[in-house]
Order: sequence, then structure tokens, then C-alpha cells
Amino acid sequence: MQMKWVRRVLCTFVPLCLSAQDLKEFEKKVTEFTLGNGLHFIILRRPEAPVASMVAYVNVGSANDPAGKTGLAHMLEHMAFKGTETLGTTNWPEEKKWLADIEAIYDKLDAEKNKGPRGSEETIKKLEAEVKAAIEKANSYVDKEAYSKVIQQNGGVGMNAGTSTESTVYFYSLPSNRVELWFLLTSQVFREPIMREFYKERDVVREERRMRVESNPQGKMVDALMTTSYLAHPQRQIVGWASDIENLRAKDSAAFFRQYYVPSNMVMVIAGAVDPVEMKRLADQYFSPMRTGPAPPRVITQEPRQEGERRSFIETPSQPMLLMGYKRPPGTDPDDAPLTVLARALASGRTGILYKELVEQKRIALAAAASENFSGNKYPGLFFMYSLPAVGKTNDENEKAMLEIAERMKKEMLDDTVLKRVKTKVRADLIRGLDSNMGMAQQLASAYILFGDWRKLFTQIEEVNKVTAEDVQRVAKTYLIDSARTVVSSKAPEKGAAK
Repeated sequence: MQMKWVRRVLCTFVPLCLSAQDLKEFEKKVTEFTLGNGLHFIILRRPEAPVASMVAYVNVGSANDPAGKTGLAHMLEHMAFKGTETLGTTNWPEEKKWLADIEAIYDKLDAEKNKGPRGSEETIKKLEAEVKAAIEKANSYVDKEAYSKVIQQNGGVGMNAGTSTESTVYFYSLPSNRVELWFLLTSQVFREPIMREFYKERDVVREERRMRVESNPQGKMVDALMTTSYLAHPQRQIVGWASDIENLRAKDSAAFFRQYYVPSNMVMVIAGAVDPVEMKRLADQYFSPMRTGPAPPRVITQEPRQEGERRSFIETPSQPMLLMGYKRPPGTDPDDAPLTVLARALASGRTGILYKELVEQKRIALAAAASENFSGNKYPGLFFMYSLPAVGKTNDENEKAMLEIAERMKKEMLDDTVLKRVKTKVRADLIRGLDSNMGMAQQLASAYILFGDWRKLFTQIEEVNKVTAEDVQRVAKTYLIDSARTVVSSKAPEKGAAK
């Protein structure tokens, strides 16, 4: 499984032109209901093929990780497909006993470590050996891949999950006549997950950070961009701090689950050849027993206003790279649509302004692009630009050219031809990305959580259509300002520097 940062898109149905009339027609295909415990379902009936895609969308991500325990949201993602009390184990009573023993020994180990210099190294080593042995014993009862095998044997495909700063999403597809299997397995996992192989998966998550950040120059750059841009907001750390991950506990994960995986904080979406009445019956049967709970706490920390440009440098012998981010409002803000058009004008493949000027005309970059919201939509994010300098060219040359373009966007308006082309490409890109049950299910889920209504998908494309050249110039003036900018660039290590 891999953490994914899936951007919200603005269209969900290929044959539709997304007018008000189309929305009325689309609504006829959608059935919504909320169970007594607060769990909301959206059913999109598409009978073209005898398959269905299911998405379980939880309104919790890495931004909700407690201080000192970053990585918890991601750990729960790794627990989802480990199985249940009857699936994934050769002897649940024995496995359960050893899982409890692991936590009891770990409690003693943490208590001894918390003594600091007064703790006994001998006792710590003894407890570390005991907890390792208990983990090995518990893992000996695991029936590996049992969960995924059952899904595959029933024709399931695409089983995966992803964690972002703002959500955790679980999904796969099944033949329509096997959808009840999803209800059975998913409801069991979400009623009471089993922290099976938690410490093995903790090592996997730690290795993910090592491979994706610590050993990856681009990952280091992105990590530096986020931690330099954000001083207070918890979205600054996406993957989790290494020392936090290494000390995560199964009991912490269980407590996090009980706090955030409550019905009112989730939405389930099914898209495909299914009967809405039958889906309602199955939802009642399998998901109504889920425990209710209070609404989880929201993220209250707000990022202080940035009052000056920030810079960070990463030393690496690899390909030079330049990242640039400007603070911007969340995706729910009215300025999201003109910011989208601005980003696509700057970076629409080979027709984008950044590519044409930096790559084709000045030949100072191998690649250059932009994104309207690099860090997600739920929280205030970053308008993002980057470049890869060409051989013999520098980050400084690229930065100068990029800033000149940004200034020009403030002074000059897009001509009608460019504006029309960008809008057309935005629509085309969105439609191409949503030609499947899964694509539509994921976007219905994210729109419902983000806006409280999946219908916002239709009105957003209309907002893009209404964007004017004046709107684009205005958001450039508002957000592409020096005091809101963070720049991260790579540089070669100094000769003789310690490695």
C-alpha cells in the first residue's frame, strides 16, 4: 500500500455536459441514505457492465496525527486488509492472547525507558527480547494474504488504500453479484480492527519513509518544502517523523481508530450495476451494528500569517531541482477556480507558459510545471511551481525566469485564445480521469466530505467556465506575492564535506 495525494477534480460523468439539466438527470442515478448510527451511503447506479466499485472514505489523515505520534493515520491504512477474527488467522484465541502480551510487555519497556538515566539498560534489553519473542509468536498464527485471496477468488480487483493529509481511503471492485462480500468484510474491519502484524507493518512504514524521503532527493525536497512553508499546521509532516514511527504502539492505533473511525466521520460510495434497494438492505444488515461516537476533534491549529519569503537548501549530488510554493486558501474557497485556471495556463503540457519559455525558448530547464494546490484541499495549501535545470544551467537562472513569469501574470491578462484553450483542457483532463466506476466513486466521496454535498462536483465545473482573464490576474496579484513564497533548491555538497 502506498500513501497517495489524490487531488479533487471537478467532473464525474463522461456523457454529461454538466449543465443544470444534466445534474437533474444524474440525480436520478444516485440514491443516498444515512443509517441510524450516522454512516452515509451514496449509491450510483451504472448498469452498463456487471461490476461495481466500492469506496470507504474516512475523514481523517496525517494532519490529525497526535503530536509525537505522526504516522498513526497511515498505520491504520496498513491494518485494514489484515483480516478479521475469522479471516487471516490460524488460531484467533491464541493470537489474541499474544497480541495482548505484546502490549503488556511494551508498557513495561516504555515505562523503563521513560525513567531516563535512572532506567536499567539490562532491564530494557531483557524486555526488548521478550517483546520481540512475543511479536514472533503472535505473527506465527497469521494466515498471510488470506484477506486479499478471498477478494481475488471472488473476482475482486484493484484492492488498495491511501492516506493523505486530509483523508484515508479504502477501495476495490467486485462483480456485481459479489458485492455482499464487501459489506461483510468491510463492516467487520470497521467495527473493530485487529492490530495484526502491527509492529511488522510499523517497520514497513518506516522503510517507506526511508525510501521515499530519506533516500530520495525529490522526496527530501518535498519534505523540506512542507516543513519550511508550515511552522504550526500539522499538514507540514505528511509521512511522519522517523522517531515517531519507530515508537508507535498498537494501542495508540486502536485509540486513534476509536476516535476517528466513527460512522458520522465516514462515507461509503458504491458505483456500478447494483440495486439501490438491495444496497440499503445490506447496509442496514452489516453496518448498522457499528458503534456510534462523538464527532472527532477538528484540527484547530491555524498557520500564522507568513510575513516574508522562506528558503531552504538540500545538499545532493543528484539532478538540481527548484521547488516554489505560495500560500493559498483551501479548495473550498471561491478563488479555487481561477487559481486552477492560472496553474493550467502556466503548465498545460507543452503549451504551458512555463514549459514554452523555460524549456523551449530559453532552454534553461528540462522540465517545468505548476499545480493549483500541492498539499490538498481541506486546509489552506500551496500554489506550486517547479523546474529541473538543464545541463549547465542553474537553479538561480530558473528561479529568475519563473519569478519574471509570475510578475507578468500580475500585469498582463491572458488572451482569449489561451483562456479558452486552458478551460477546454481542464474539462478534457477531468473527464478522461473519470471514465470508470472507481473514479466516480472516489470523487463523489471526496466531494461529499469536503463540501457536504456531492452535487458540488457539477457546480465547480461551472465555476471554472465562468473564470475571466480578470479573475486570473486578480488571484495572481493576491497570492503570488513575495511574503507568501517558500523556495527550496538543491545544491551540490561542498568538496571535502563530511558524508
